[in-house]
Amino acid sequence: VYCARGDMENRIKEQKHDLAAGRTSAHLFRANQLRLWFSGLAYVLMQAIRRLGLTGTKLAKAQAGTIRLKLLKVAARVLHVGGHLICQLASACPFRSLWGQVLKRLRIP
Repeated sequence: VYCARGDMENRIKEQKHDLAAGRTSAHLFRANQLRLWFSGLAYVLMQAIRRLGLTGTKLAKAQAGTIRLKLLKVAARVLHVGGHLICQLASACPFRSLWGQVLKRLRIP
């Protein structure tokens, strides 16, 4: 039971620090509520990426901030060619192959 409590505290800390749930600096309640909704949605999306796209990889148990830094905050050129979106990552991107794996796993058939 104690380990589960510690894990839950880590998930709360992850959402607060990595996904900006602690940032409720607006004067209006509705604005802060919307920020918390966005943070909650970001957490759900991050869990889906972790569960579906990162299973069996070295980032499978990574925290949201690490996933965000290594997979989502990368320089890319997005092209719209023939009705398709193409993301071109830099050839020096260290997680380029992992990015491709995750994208293939998340693709809807």
